[in-house]
Amino acid sequence: MATAAPAYVAHPPLEGAARVWGTIALSAATFMNVLDSSIANVSLPAISGDLGVSTTQGTWVITSFAVANAIAVPLTGFMTQRFGQVRLFMASVILFMVASLLCGLAPNMTTLILFRALQGFVAGPMIPLSQTLLLSSYPRAKAGLAMAMWSMTTLVAPVMGPLLGGWITDNISWPWIFYINIPVGIVAAAITWALYRKRESTTHKVPIDAIGLALLVLWVGSMQLMLDKGKELDWFHSPEIVTMAVIAVVGFAFFLIWELTDKHPVVDLSLFKRRNFWSGAVATAVAYGLFFGNVVLLPLWLQQWMGYTATQAGMIMAPVGLLAIFFSPVVGLTVAKIDPRRYATFSFLVFALVLWMRSNFNTQADFVTIIIPTIIQGIAMAFFFIPLVTITLSGLTPDRIPAASGLSNFLRITAGAMGTSITTTLWENRAALHHSQLAESVNQGNNAATSAMSGLASSGLSTEQVMGQINRIVDQQSFMLATNDIFYASAILFLLLIPLVWLARPQRGGAGGDAAAGAH
Repeated sequence: MATAAPAYVAHPPLEGAARVWGTIALSAATFMNVLDSSIANVSLPAISGDLGVSTTQGTWVITSFAVANAIAVPLTGFMTQRFGQVRLFMASVILFMVASLLCGLAPNMTTLILFRALQGFVAGPMIPLSQTLLLSSYPRAKAGLAMAMWSMTTLVAPVMGPLLGGWITDNISWPWIFYINIPVGIVAAAITWALYRKRESTTHKVPIDAIGLALLVLWVGSMQLMLDKGKELDWFHSPEIVTMAVIAVVGFAFFLIWELTDKHPVVDLSLFKRRNFWSGAVATAVAYGLFFGNVVLLPLWLQQWMGYTATQAGMIMAPVGLLAIFFSPVVGLTVAKIDPRRYATFSFLVFALVLWMRSNFNTQADFVTIIIPTIIQGIAMAFFFIPLVTITLSGLTPDRIPAASGLSNFLRITAGAMGTSITTTLWENRAALHHSQLAESVNQGNNAATSAMSGLASSGLSTEQVMGQINRIVDQQSFMLATNDIFYASAILFLLLIPLVWLARPQRGGAGGDAAAGAH
């Protein structure tokens, strides 16, 4: 790998306006990519209706993107060595625009799913390489500021996605959720090419590890499909899910053995020998999985059981970016001076506080009560990405950053998918449990239940209608209790993650050449 290192030395950081424009271009590309992982969620009913399929089949629009993206992200390090950072990034942005255009033009669901998979795959290298190119544009001392600029886009985009997607679907038409990428992509590609084409990294022909790649596609694909279809097929009661789980586990085992013994592995697993890398990457992934699961749960509960519209639920989620945008530059500028483990600890404590506040919600909670924890959560998010990325990449030589960034982003994306599946499944299971417990107490011996029933009956409702109303109330309460359970458990898990961060020994000065230090 040593052959790749000299090229980095030749490129001094960008200066003045060039650095500003470089940051804007790279952030725009990241924004477009992250936005696309969540923009289709609210538009699913419209897309499914328009293309004449069920909403269940419609979820493949999200699944296909996620599966293809998860497979492509860890390949970044390998593809960078072969094609160069700038060329690979440009190809990723241009192909992403083409795939977006094809998605918008798709005549039926099969074609749309195919183009979404293509879009997810070509988007793979974009996020890790935007991180790498941005770090190379700033002097070492300002690496934290570079990461602050980058993390703002990754924080704001998932929240903007549903809002923008809902608005476009309601006011224009769903294909525009894909067409919107084209102008953004053109601007990002043009500026990036102008600024970075002379800053290409050296390439060397690396043989393609075809077996490693095939095993990666096999186990990641199986695992993602298992997570996405699990709830619908009742998890391990379904032979399909069991088969996918077995393929994922066996495929993963073979993948590990092959990659650790192959001379030119498609994914650089030797990074896990470094304590900073594995503790930072695992803490980021688990915390992101928890965060993402709760980001999915809150609007689901609001829309299904609290009578909120998609737009109102979006408004509850939106303020999460306010304090994040305010505090991110502060964290970025100070992360070199203050131990990043302290910042990460503070972030996890605030996340735990926010989730504990949410675990005290009841069905009478008003808009203000529900929105306050969301606003506070912005503080946690500002202190989340930057310190953890600093820990994960600390002590790495520049030629290893694309591989490290690709691998840590892969873990984060996969954990996000797992967080969503586990959260929604647990939510429904807990609700069923609470429902059976609450239903037992609705009997003649319970004064509250009998007075509620007689009150409903006296307003002219039939017995069936009274029981229907009571059942709806019991349902609402059982889902409320299930929501509280998950928020409370998530708060505890955030506290348990804190010791993991302290296993790292981050070096001063970020990604330096002292790679040997702290490797074990």
